[in-house]
This record gives sequence, C-alpha cells and structure tokens, in this order.
Amino acid sequence: MPKLPKRPFLLVGGPCVLESRKTSLQVGRTLRDLCQTLGWDYVFKASYDKANRTAISSPRGPGFRRGLQELAAIKRILQVPVLTDVHSPEEARLAARVVDILQIPAFLCRQTDLLLTAAKTRRPINVKKGQFLAPEAVDAIMEKLKKGGCRHAWVTERGTTFGHGDLVVDMRGFVTMRNRGHRVIFDATHSVQRPLGGKVTSGDRRFIPALARAAVAAGIDGLFLEVHPNPAKALSDRASMLPLAEAGKLLRQLNRILYAVS
Repeated sequence: MPKLPKRPFLLVGGPCVLESRKTSLQVGRTLRDLCQTLGWDYVFKASYDKANRTAISSPRGPGFRRGLQELAAIKRILQVPVLTDVHSPEEARLAARVVDILQIPAFLCRQTDLLLTAAKTRRPINVKKGQFLAPEAVDAIMEKLKKGGCRHAWVTERGTTFGHGDLVVDMRGFVTMRNRGHRVIFDATHSVQRPLGGKVTSGDRRFIPALARAAVAAGIDGLFLEVHPNPAKALSDRASMLPLAEAGKLLRQLNRILYAVS
C-alpha cells in the first residue's frame, strides 16, 4: 500500500456560487477561524459560473472575469487560498493566474485536454469524481494529471448514481482510493443531492453530518462543504447546503473522530 505523507486535515468550504461579497466573507471568515482553532488547513471555495445548472433560467454566477476579480479580493482580505472550478482549457490557463487550486467538475473529470492543461499550470488540482465512476477508475485520471506535470492533486468523492434520482456513498471507496495512493476528500453536501429532474436539483441536508462523520471515521484527507448563512435563499444547491450556524458543531465533532482514529 502506498504510504501518503501525513498532512493536516483539509477543509474546502464556501458558498456554492459567488453571491455578495458580504456572504463570501461571512462564510469564509467563520470557516477559516474554526479551522485555525482545530489545526486544520482551510481553502475558500466558490464558483464564478455554475455551468451545469439544471434549468436554463437558473442563476449561474457573476461570470468568469468578474468572478476571478471577486476571488482575488476574497483571497486578499481573508488571507487564505482559494479554489474554483474550471470548465475548459482556456479557463484553466487564465484562472490559474488568480486562484490557488483548480477544480475539475465531476461531469468533466475524464476530459483529457482539460486535465492536461490544468496540470500544466502547476497549480494543485482537485478532481470531482464523476457519479458514474468506480473508485478504481480514478487511477486513469490521476495518471493524466501526472503526465501533465501536476504534483499535488486530490480526488473528491461526491456520491455514486443510484437509480434515477439519488446518490449513495460507498465508504469502501475511500479505502480503495487511498490504498491506491490517492488523497481523498469527501463532498458531504453534493452527496446528499437528489437529481430527480425538473428545474431544480433536490436534496436532503439532514444527512450531511452523518455522512461526514462516517467518512472521517473511514479515513479521508479532507472534507468539502458548501455552506451558506441562509440556504433557503442561496442561489444554487439550496437543498443540499450546510447552514453556517451548524458548521462549528459539526467540525468539532469531526475533529474528535479524527483524534479517535489517528
């Protein structure tokens, strides 16, 4: 089994899509301070463009240029690394000038040109594992990144398609991917989505804490959370976002589990 160097637990967290500066700073500052208390690493996450929204009428975000400007401001104010998802090789090249970590969306996780271009930026890369992939299939994705020159990468589990309209999280996958030498993050918020069709993706945030606790106990390197002060008013993924007021309790619980299994 490949031996991975020990690193602090990582939290990637923020609103789903960039909204107001006030919302971004409120979420980012709260999560940053919690992570500092727990001894975790923290990366602020938000999207400038939600390119795969269910309905054509759904809000997508501020767009590429304005979104990168906003991420640069958040990075400067909060003094934390920032992450955003990219959707094309050109976006990857330009976004790498601003953000610290590039994220490859789940539906694009096997797009060779996007992976190679992102890797050539020399930025760390977080790949969302497609809902359609087995854990063993991650090897080919990571091999592409390695060939492109990427030296630091994570794979993020976000549930596997189950029938027509639900996702399941197979905890065995964390063990499988880590045993194959990959750093693994668990997306506890997208994993509770229920893509049932219609104009808005459904979800059930009640299961976020239970899944997060189980994943930490199973052995992961980090956690991905989309967090909002008032999920009911969020512009994207409102049914599957963690309320900001609940973040402190959950992260402290997870830290106790980390201590117990270390």
